[in-house]
Amino acid sequence: MKNQLKTISVAIATYNEENNIAKCLEAVVDWVDEIIIADGTSQDKTIEIASKFKNVKIIKTTNKPIFHLNKNIAIDGCTSDWILQLDADEIVTPELKNEIISYLKKDIDEVKENAFWIPRKNYFLGAFLKKGGQYPDPTIRFYKNGKGRLPCVDVHEQAKIEGEIGWLKNDLEHYADTSFSKYLLRHNRYTTLLAQELQQKNTPINFISFLNFYLFKPLWWFLKTFFRHRGYVDGFPGFVFSFYSALRFPIMYTKYWELVKTNRKIDLKNDWDKK
Repeated sequence: MKNQLKTISVAIATYNEENNIAKCLEAVVDWVDEIIIADGTSQDKTIEIASKFKNVKIIKTTNKPIFHLNKNIAIDGCTSDWILQLDADEIVTPELKNEIISYLKKDIDEVKENAFWIPRKNYFLGAFLKKGGQYPDPTIRFYKNGKGRLPCVDVHEQAKIEGEIGWLKNDLEHYADTSFSKYLLRHNRYTTLLAQELQQKNTPINFISFLNFYLFKPLWWFLKTFFRHRGYVDGFPGFVFSFYSALRFPIMYTKYWELVKTNRKIDLKNDWDKK
């Protein structure tokens, strides 16, 4: 007897994603059983747009400093056998859709893996980066319900999975940086969070740490991504990405220094205290 198709939920956390959410949902709405969105009180048309899609359930919550907390809220709201966790700026390709459906056709107990890595393509300056450590940029997004959650500790953390993890072959498309201005905005937010992490670790402020964050770490990162991981293959976009990602080290250290020396407080909602 043919196995019944297993159910799948999509879990998404959103905050002011009116420019992305429709394309994200259009790629999954016709083949998933439910879409759970944890929205952090968006101030734009995110909820209005998402509500027009079928099988969408919206959980209203606050916009938390650690955004992964809202992702866990969406994950916890899922009721299907499988969960596909997405960001609003990601699009499931037709090839990835078909590969995921092939697992939905199997008895869930016959699949030894509890989760799967998915290769991801990152859009930057008009093209998808092929090198520089930005591809395949694997991320754990497809897992059995109850077997995966986010630790909510680090900005770029992966889901923590109970059991074995496999690999899918087809790509997830990531459109986080549709313009360089948007990239700089995200860069500012990430370095603010990284500065807070330095504070939590009580990182020393001295000449050695200054050299580490202003010279050694950025130089090491640029050489690693642009030469060792062949970012030069992507041409000018590859150089820009390697250069600006290396700059996060002196920027986060400067923000941390200001945080400690001036007793200012990080306002994660506005990226940095404006007082």
